Amino acid sequence: MASTLSPSEEAQLAQTIEMFEVITQSQPHDYQSLEILKEAYSKLNREKDVINTSKRIAQAYVQMGQLSSAILEYETILQRYPDDPDVQAALQQIESKANNFPLETARSADTIPLARAPAGGEEPRKAFGKAAPVEIEDGRRSMYTLFVESKIITAGDFDLCWSTPDPTLPPGGVVEPFIQVLSDKGILPVDTALKALCDKSRFAFIPLKSYDIDMELARSFPRETCQRWCVLPFDRMSKSILMATANPFNQQAAKELAQTTPNRLLWYLVPPADLIANLRKAFR
Repeated sequence: MASTLSPSEEAQLAQTIEMFEVITQSQPHDYQSLEILKEAYSKLNREKDVINTSKRIAQAYVQMGQLSSAILEYETILQRYPDDPDVQAALQQIESKANNFPLETARSADTIPLARAPAGGEEPRKAFGKAAPVEIEDGRRSMYTLFVESKIITAGDFDLCWSTPDPTLPPGGVVEPFIQVLSDKGILPVDTALKALCDKSRFAFIPLKSYDIDMELARSFPRETCQRWCVLPFDRMSKSILMATANPFNQQAAKELAQTTPNRLLWYLVPPADLIANLRKAFR
């Protein structure tokens, strides 16, 4: 209930709503951000907005071809409002189209996928009697494809600016993201790089500077992982942790952090300068 919230909690929820309304208006199929929005409305006891957001979530599922998820979302509305005409009409449309919809193969565009295990449980190949080093899935190949093969930058500039930290050694501070290094060397502006990343990854963008970061939450995650991969847990909403990154293809970071929490991690692109500043503030 809203009456149990402190003024600071209400202010934080209001900020979350403002931020995620902007995100979901520009990316209406981002159902994970819609879920966060729905949760914020619920905590403030804004029932009408909860229901409207729930309908938006169901519509997003339909557009992505995830019909069973859409039906479940609509049915949660009917449990509270069994005569809702919009929901009844939507369910009838789903039923009439169900046989012609593609299989539900769409996956979330906002969660970084984890690295795949070798097929059949195979161990990494051995050379000269020693196990070959396991390749770190830090997003290098995807970044190379995006920035070099699309002719945004040259291969030489990529090699100059890309670095892969040694996961066995302490990072000794925040490791600057690739797109920040590109900007520092005058090769590519951050805004141009962020737009390319948003278009390719379909991650939602958040201006982290205007967000009230939950520093205690950030400090509850491993310092070295956050610094090494320049990722920041910045807020919690129900059973989800909101994560900031400037590299949406870094499966290694996602894997390491997923092992530290039972909560679902939701990833968002942020300006690297804001990310670095907040990480340094969190882990002084």
